[in-house]
This record gives sequence, C-alpha cells and structure tokens, in this order.
Amino acid sequence: MNMMVTLEHLFLWFLFYSFCGWVYESILVSVQQRRPVNRGFLNGPLCPIYGTGAVLGVVLLGRIHDPVILFVVSAVGACVLEYFTSWAMERLFHARWWDYSHFRFNLNGRICLLGAIVFGIGGVAIVDVVQPQVARVTAMIPLPVVHWLTFVCLFLTVLDTAVTVAGIVDFDRSLDQLSAVVAKYGDAMREKVGDVVGDALDGASDRVGESWQLGKDMSTEFMLKVKDAADSVFNRQQRRMIASFPRLRADRNNEALQQLRDTFEKLYRRRG
Repeated sequence: MNMMVTLEHLFLWFLFYSFCGWVYESILVSVQQRRPVNRGFLNGPLCPIYGTGAVLGVVLLGRIHDPVILFVVSAVGACVLEYFTSWAMERLFHARWWDYSHFRFNLNGRICLLGAIVFGIGGVAIVDVVQPQVARVTAMIPLPVVHWLTFVCLFLTVLDTAVTVAGIVDFDRSLDQLSAVVAKYGDAMREKVGDVVGDALDGASDRVGESWQLGKDMSTEFMLKVKDAADSVFNRQQRRMIASFPRLRADRNNEALQQLRDTFEKLYRRRG
C-alpha cells in the first residue's frame, strides 16, 4: 500500500470516528438537557476531536497489546489532546466550549477523571476491537472509490471548517451588541414599571444585569424581545454554537450569554 492510499485510509477513519463521536456527544448531551441537541463544532455530523484522538491512537498505540497499558496511555493521551484543544479554542474564539468544573477531580474545568476513564476504555475498544474491522472494511473499497470519496469528503470538511470559523470568529463582538440591546430594553422597561432599583446605575454591564432582572418574571414579551435581538445579532453559526454547547462560556459578557440561554430554555419549556 503506497503512502497516498495510507493517508486516504487514515482520513476516512478520521471521518468515521468523528461521526461516532458526534453520535455519542449528541445522545449524551440530549439526555442531559432533556431536549434534542445537535452536538458538534462543525455543521456536519462530525466531532473532529474524537476522530483525531482515535486515529492517533490507532497509529501510535496499535502495537500495544497489554490492555492495562493501553488503557492508561489512551486515557492520558486523550486528556492531553482535550486540554490542548480547549485551551487553543478559548484563545482563538475567546470562549470556553466545554466545562467540567461541576465534575469532581477536574483540571481547570478542561478535563476530568470521569472523562479520562471513558476515553481509556474507548481507546482499548477501538484499538483491540473496532479498528481491525474498520481496516478490513476500508481495504475492501475499490481504490477509485477511495480516491473520489476522500476528495469529496475532504473538500466538504475544509469548506465546513472555513464557514464555521468565519461565522464564530466575532462571537465576543456579537455578545457586546446583545448586551447593548438588552440595556436599551431595560431603559424602556423602567419607563413602564418605574425605577424599582433606586438611583440610576453607572456601568452598561450593570444596566444589562438589571435589565435581565427586571424582565425575569415578566410575560413572554420580554423573552421574545430578547430572542428577536439575539436572532438579529448572532449569525447562524453563533446561534448553533449556543444551542450545541450548553456549557459554553464567554471571556466577556458571560452573564449575558448565560441569561440568554436561560431565556431560551424558559421559552422552550413554555412552548413545550
């Protein structure tokens, strides 16, 4: 098997395990949130971190036959990959996409012991059980089909990545705009309900928090206004990220983000 075919097979394996990771994440988060969640960083049904971890495990750990060693190395390696990915995405997009702070034995909320155990078991299962069957099936695919399948899937994956990154790169700026809009709603509500908090507040962020508080127990009018504001401020990719990552945290205006999500959940429950 020449180098090009090997790389093509590795890419197809990456897609397969990324899809499996997407299925796993979507089911897990949907159960936790008690609503359907289309999990994944990309638009397509892929979680690239799972595909990357699985392929690295297959390539680097395929010759390890001791399940205990394989479990430990898989767990540690997956945690290193997850921690670095969390750190890099936070630096790039100014947001924390997942947070394990609510789990015991976590490290800066980026990784946790439970996740390490799950990834360790997954590493053993992939290397010893799943991958031999996956390799057997891919070896049966005619080479012309492998070439075209790789080309088409690579093009779609690169395009999806470019569209996703372009859509969320200004996520923090959109949060700034949402905060400003909500502050204006707060001013309008003061005229309706009176100055219930005494003297005017100084900072815009304080006015935003007060605005949410004023609208907290109001009818769905306030919530629908906030939803309309979010629909106008956030683009499709940003709205998808808010829905796909329930523990998404922003470096700036995180309070506005969390209260926006709370508003969405209340609207979802009322309509349900």
